[in-house]
Amino acid sequence: MIRLDAPRGLFALLATIAVALSSLTGARAEAVQPADGPTPAPPWPAFVAELSSGAHPEPGYRFYDELHAQIAEVVELYPGRVRPFSLGATVQGAPIWGFRCSDPMTPIQKTMLVFGAIHPLEWASSEVVTDALLACARRPPPGVLMVFVPVLNVDGRRTVENDLMSGNDRYRRGNAAGVDLNRDFTSNRESKAIWRHIIPSRYSTSPAPLSQPESRAIDALAAAERFDVAMSFHAFGGYFYYPWAGRWERPKDRAEFVALGHLMEEAQPGRPYRTQQLSHWAFFFRGCGMELDHLYERYDTRAFLIELTRSGVSPWRPWTWDQHFRLYNPVDPSPDAASGAAAVRAMAWHLAGAPG
Repeated sequence: MIRLDAPRGLFALLATIAVALSSLTGARAEAVQPADGPTPAPPWPAFVAELSSGAHPEPGYRFYDELHAQIAEVVELYPGRVRPFSLGATVQGAPIWGFRCSDPMTPIQKTMLVFGAIHPLEWASSEVVTDALLACARRPPPGVLMVFVPVLNVDGRRTVENDLMSGNDRYRRGNAAGVDLNRDFTSNRESKAIWRHIIPSRYSTSPAPLSQPESRAIDALAAAERFDVAMSFHAFGGYFYYPWAGRWERPKDRAEFVALGHLMEEAQPGRPYRTQQLSHWAFFFRGCGMELDHLYERYDTRAFLIELTRSGVSPWRPWTWDQHFRLYNPVDPSPDAASGAAAVRAMAWHLAGAPG
């Protein structure tokens, strides 16, 4: 039986229905023509020189170029602390930028990955990753290497920006090839749950594990760095999810995951997110092929999937449920950005073994 804490539980159930309806009505014509071949990333200064900004329909959020222009300022201000790099390229050949941040005066003891925008509509995730990066640049936790990837699904994000600028509010979940990157990893791709026969769409995965360049980029980064902790930001829900997502059994490190989740909860002002094993969110839910299971099983990383916000629509106004962008992103993201960034800081300073 599902445990539904009103009004949060009621909202979660209604929101899940809204997402399912959205996916049925708008997710089928996403694929666009990929690039002819891999495109080398331009040097960071050349990339920055091409960034632009202007008025847009979501003034509470930063467009892709605005995010990176602000990051470029701290790269220039703190060149020894923040170091840009390309971890790969997208289907269309766009560079996927990452940023290593650390105190150059302190030997690295722990590593941490923070990334967002697997799904192109979930802009709150990029707001949090960027804000956490800016905070780390100003005051890096000693002995901790933090790697930030504000936008993994660059092609999808750019497409949503074009949608907004043209007044076209569409549901989009995949990359340029139409693949959901959140289901493109190696672990728990086939569930044994009986519910897979009743609601098969909830148990679907990509055509093959690591089939997309964006997923492979994260995997290669994780293989090279062997992160102690990873935080993948999504929207919406208000949860700190830990493995497993694709199986009902408890992970062997459950006590540690719960303790780390409570650490993040305590750092959040007001109404903190809840810590939960993802497959236990509801008895019928399994997330097959998800990144947190992959990072945990393959690399022994303490991986969390963090669902930011509690949506930008109201469960009491069902006529707003077809506002796809607003479903994931409140008009003002600043409270959610502050909560998410606080969780990142708490985890980083915990790894540093020092008060934040």
